[in-house]
Amino acid sequence: MENRIQEITAANNPRIKFAVIPGHFATNHSHVSCYIDLNGIKNSWKAAKETAKELAGPLYGVVPVDAIICIEGTRMVGAFLAEELSAGMHGINSGNEIYVITPEFDMNNRIILRDNIQKMVRDKNVLLLVSSVSSGKSIQQAAECLAYYGGRLVAASAIFSAVPDVRGLKINSVFTAVDMPEYTSHSPAECPMCASGAKIDALVNTFGYSKLG
Repeated sequence: MENRIQEITAANNPRIKFAVIPGHFATNHSHVSCYIDLNGIKNSWKAAKETAKELAGPLYGVVPVDAIICIEGTRMVGAFLAEELSAGMHGINSGNEIYVITPEFDMNNRIILRDNIQKMVRDKNVLLLVSSVSSGKSIQQAAECLAYYGGRLVAASAIFSAVPDVRGLKINSVFTAVDMPEYTSHSPAECPMCASGAKIDALVNTFGYSKLG
């Protein structure tokens, strides 16, 4: 499987790149035609900082952000993004506080915010930062959870997003489907790869992959 590895570089910043493996992979809610490994970006401070700069650009001039909810291992990118949004003449927060939060999740993958954290979100403008978006289900679920805690979801950002928006919420991302034309995502019941008899190469999540067979 590893002999299929390719590298994708950001169109606007050659310092941001990730590895991709074409094949047949299963996530917890869909089957995808490529495994996108974003761990190099999420775990390298240089790549994370460059990614934050790219994500910050489209947010200049948007409503101020009081909190960044970081899921799927994006906390370092989120910290640099908070810095970008607070700094300089372009900073939309003008040096004001931005909370960078990595929430807990319950067994149904719903966000949990403890009592001492809820005040950082309630009645605040919240930016949701995720690693990747395939179908948008994770964005929908997170939005519902944040609404429950009284947060106002004003923006969503991702390193890679296969969809431009989720229920009217624009997804600001460094990489899009244009960079990955071979990437497809289907529900398990409607997966054409399964229908053709192709075996699943690996189970994947934001941490990595586990090969089958």
